[in-house]
Amino acid sequence: MATVEAAADAPQARALRRAQSRTLLLLFLGYASCYFCRANLPVATPLLIEELGTHGVGHDDAMLAIGWMGSAGVFAYALGKWFLTSLGDYWGGKRNLLIATGGATLFTLLFAASGTLPVFTLAWIANRLSQSIGWSALVKVSSKWFHYSRYGTVAAFLSCSYLIGDAIARPSMGLLLQHGVSWRGLFVFGAAVAGAMFLANLLWLRESSTDEGFPAAVANPGNVFAHAERPHSYLALVLPLLRSRAFLTVCLLGFATTMIRETFNTWTPSYLHDFLGLKVSEAAVMSAVFPGVGGLSAILAGWASDRLGHNCRALLLVAGLAATAVGLLVLTQLRPGSSGTVLPVVMIGVVAFCLLGPYVFLPGAFALDFGGQQAGAVASGLVDGTGYFGGVAAGSIMAWLAVRFGWGGMFTALAAVSSLAALGAAYLWILILRPAPATAASS
Repeated sequence: MATVEAAADAPQARALRRAQSRTLLLLFLGYASCYFCRANLPVATPLLIEELGTHGVGHDDAMLAIGWMGSAGVFAYALGKWFLTSLGDYWGGKRNLLIATGGATLFTLLFAASGTLPVFTLAWIANRLSQSIGWSALVKVSSKWFHYSRYGTVAAFLSCSYLIGDAIARPSMGLLLQHGVSWRGLFVFGAAVAGAMFLANLLWLRESSTDEGFPAAVANPGNVFAHAERPHSYLALVLPLLRSRAFLTVCLLGFATTMIRETFNTWTPSYLHDFLGLKVSEAAVMSAVFPGVGGLSAILAGWASDRLGHNCRALLLVAGLAATAVGLLVLTQLRPGSSGTVLPVVMIGVVAFCLLGPYVFLPGAFALDFGGQQAGAVASGLVDGTGYFGGVAAGSIMAWLAVRFGWGGMFTALAAVSSLAALGAAYLWILILRPAPATAASS
């Protein structure tokens, strides 16, 4: 079969590249817009704590309540990734992306219109559940547009959608706060961005290259479905993946790395506000260093993996996770008032660079390698879903650690998680070097 990149003539090749670029841009902006309906809660958390305080709720109790609300949302997000992302393997990735952006718009507006903690929680859970199938949509559509030799670069670029989307959302919301916009205004703003990208993808996104008359894309011939007929049930999609030790290891690495990532996504504004004494708006702007630096790291890691070979992805994970543990231990040694403002922010950037570049391999390039075109969505959902079960701890458990032992206690726990994950990544590398039939997708 002809590859997507092997167009018959130069005009067709140029037309294909334009179509691929348009597809990547729509996927990128569509998923990035979801983070305007996700970063709003961390940015607004200090204001929500203050508002709850006016109703007699203490600072620590309010922090714990919002932490539990965040955990409930992440739990729903993880369940959606496990059990709903496979829908994209049956009805296509475009529909999943429309559900993600449309649901984010609707339920973010509901959050803004509500005024009690129970309704906040229900709206947040529904928001996260609808967004849970968004990333798998990008994976599914990409598998129908790009040759497998470009998975690393494509996945890294698309991973920047949530990193850069988050990095832009936070300072833009901080600027809105500086101009007197309330926390409700932040939620309306986020819903407007997601709603605009719902319409753009509805009108212009195409499911595959064949929809526009180009040759079909070629999947990794080593994926676990390479020589099988198209699975006709959820179990037929999932069981071959679950029989692979390498794929299960990737899922466990997703658990650990997402716990660390979600902790920083959730609590960085509050840490900068409480630990450094920054204003809420300033903390929102400064917290963008985590996803911003992570986006640069993702691009570099994806570029390197496609040029150094698939095996190097596991080695990059080992190095990145070990360095992340070191950076987290440095954060435990910082003290309020004596560390200044620059060093804590720099170390947050260091953790982001070491963690997020290798992290994007897990639900992106590895999922494409294992699932191919037949099960790319469900493979991504299983990796990401397992990861977000780890992310549940970023809300309630990390809030408890910060309240009970201070921010240093939270960073110590995360350093231990990162160290164990580095060992797991080393085991993954060994499995990839000695692939069994079920794990050949990763070689």
